Amino acid sequence: MDRILDVAAYIVEKYPVLTGENWLDEMKLHKLLYFTQRESFAIVGRPAFEGTFEGWRYGPVSCDVRAHYIDGDINSDTNPISEEVKYIANNVILEYGSLDSWTLSNISHEEISWKNAREGLSAHQNGNRTLKTDDIREDAKKVRPYDHVWDMYYDEFETEV
Repeated sequence: MDRILDVAAYIVEKYPVLTGENWLDEMKLHKLLYFTQRESFAIVGRPAFEGTFEGWRYGPVSCDVRAHYIDGDINSDTNPISEEVKYIANNVILEYGSLDSWTLSNISHEEISWKNAREGLSAHQNGNRTLKTDDIREDAKKVRPYDHVWDMYYDEFETEV
């Protein structure tokens, strides 16, 4: 299984290619990683990578990634990731990459996994409780990963019938 740092390095590399933006800020990186993990549960029924998130004030955060994300790059030895995870990460970047970090933070605040990790904390506390895998799996149930594909082809399909 891929590691969270490997997937983070891939996202950092692919983000400018797929979005045309030059800079991926740390907050957005954490949210894109979280959504990659959630989408993996939705699409293939298992995690995309080994690694955890904590329920911080502005959404899910990987302490491992936080420790290694320096000056816009992952400062650690990394390995290539699987084609399956590349596919999922690419789609997450395409779907969420154009949104600003604060919008992604707000979206992540609707996740059961984040809410449960924040239980009992004030809005001003950072928190350090780990998001539970079962809660991320529950969040994945609301994802309908193929809707956007259908929308892209719907008009074409309608004109051919």
